[in-house]
Amino acid sequence: KKIEELDVTEITIPKDCRLYEFAEKIGKTDGDVIGKLFMLGMMVTKNDFLGDDELEILGEEYGIEVTIKDELEDVNYEETYEDEEIDTTNFVTRPPVVTIMGHVDHGKTSLLDKIRSSRVAASEAGGITQHISAYTITKNNSEITFVDTPGHEAFKAMRVRGAGVTDIIIIVVAADDGVKPQTLEVIKLAQASGAPIIVALNKMDKETAQPDMVKGQMAEHGINPVDWGGDVEFVAVSAKSGEGIDDLLETILLQAEVMELKANPKCPAKAVVIESRLEKGKGPVATVIVKNGTLKKQDSFVCGKTYGRVRLIIDDLGKQKKEVLPGEPAEITGFDEVPLAGDVLVAVDSDKEAKETAQKWKEFLEEREKSKSTKATLEDLQKMILEGELKKLPVIVKADTQGSVEAIKGSLAKLKNEEVKVDVIHSDVGAITEN
Repeated sequence: KKIEELDVTEITIPKDCRLYEFAEKIGKTDGDVIGKLFMLGMMVTKNDFLGDDELEILGEEYGIEVTIKDELEDVNYEETYEDEEIDTTNFVTRPPVVTIMGHVDHGKTSLLDKIRSSRVAASEAGGITQHISAYTITKNNSEITFVDTPGHEAFKAMRVRGAGVTDIIIIVVAADDGVKPQTLEVIKLAQASGAPIIVALNKMDKETAQPDMVKGQMAEHGINPVDWGGDVEFVAVSAKSGEGIDDLLETILLQAEVMELKANPKCPAKAVVIESRLEKGKGPVATVIVKNGTLKKQDSFVCGKTYGRVRLIIDDLGKQKKEVLPGEPAEITGFDEVPLAGDVLVAVDSDKEAKETAQKWKEFLEEREKSKSTKATLEDLQKMILEGELKKLPVIVKADTQGSVEAIKGSLAKLKNEEVKVDVIHSDVGAITEN
């Protein structure tokens, strides 16, 4: 079809914009825009997203003023909250949120169990910690909140989110085993999060322990021990015998003191969802950690594209509570659907406001999904027919928690080969039903 030649001098486009969408806006063909970028040494296809630099270059080439609009501006309830709630008069010290990361068999869960002296590790199937669990302990009259992150490759996405909630990261390395590929991945995540790092050298009770070897390996990757003139504390511990655990807790409290973690318990709450699932009889349940304010029963809230009112608050010991203070974890119910792990929950004035904000957010996300699905042209179809049509394996993913759903979808996406592509047609949280 013939493209109408438009005389365009300025356009406003969303942040995620594909080349064909840009071409449509300025009334040019895809080929024309691709050609322009090709002449400038950039290889792109019509379905590629254009970055700010490319848009600027194209704007100059065509003599068009390009304005990039962040569509989130109108619906970003998180930013609105940040702008309103910076009243420092009521600030109090809040407990640090500590995330424990490390290679699968390096004793993360055993260490956590020793800290809260419960035996969860033994009863877990295959010894894998599947869900982020959070709980608070008290040491020297100060509280510390621990978040356990699952160690498997598939749970990388959850780990990335885990790191987003964190004030301090503990990397557990077995003194007899040293740095493993997964430890490297954890180091990268920890460094990217910008949070202070403490290294726990576990299994120090073994005769084969070589702490200096581990320190050397960690130093190669930019984690330099304090006793070597670096800035990272290395604490020798044994999850088995319990030695060094007090030192570890004291190191955490010292680090927290330096960071001066403050929050205002008197304002509306802001919390982060670290895990969510669907429970029979309760509906959607989420584990949250409150970052600021106090979350109370009956509070209306918006959380990503879901909203609701807090019906039940259950603490890490399984007891019901009326409120959750900053830095504390809790399980809450009252969502209209299962929220995503990593979503930010903000308490608002009314159910009406919560519903409207969530609705806007939902529309925004749906629009973004739509723009991510690409248009196929006649040539594309012809190519697929010539190639003997790609076979698709339609899959429905259901898991008990949102984090697991994401992890499984991520793993399935990597499983493609020349003959077959995995197509996730639907994913959801909950039990498997007839439907």
